[in-house]
Amino acid sequence: MEEQFSLLFDEAIKLELNAAKLYTLFNEAFPEDSDFWWRLTVEEKSHAALLESGKKNFAPLGFFPFDLLSAPLKELMDANRDVEQLVQKYKERFPTREEAFNVALLFEKFAGESHFQHFMEQDSDSKIKDMFKHLNKNDKDHEKRIISYMKQHDIIINS
Repeated sequence: MEEQFSLLFDEAIKLELNAAKLYTLFNEAFPEDSDFWWRLTVEEKSHAALLESGKKNFAPLGFFPFDLLSAPLKELMDANRDVEQLVQKYKERFPTREEAFNVALLFEKFAGESHFQHFMEQDSDSKIKDMFKHLNKNDKDHEKRIISYMKQHDIIINS
């Protein structure tokens, strides 16, 4: 596997795990929304596990759908840095409920997450892509789900 793809895998996995850390903090901060945040946390960890498995088991054989990793490396690295800073900030002081939802919404609009969503929505041209989609079928469209939840609970959308 090329070094560039290895770095992309590592950063993409790290981003999913950082998202899970962020959503875990929100889960702790907002008991009224804990089920929602917990579901997102579990799904982000599932994304990371899927990527880990792909890196370990499929990529060395040339069977990984690399268009799943279409975000630029620098973009992933920058996003990881930003999310890590948010996690540190929110460990010291929880955000407001509105801020938490809007931060999550911005995060889900990030290219790495939107590339994942695009992969899940595009037509498959291989059994491997179909398998990855099937494994992840219930863990998609976080952005729309966050917006829907915000609207249902009268949380102001700032972005």
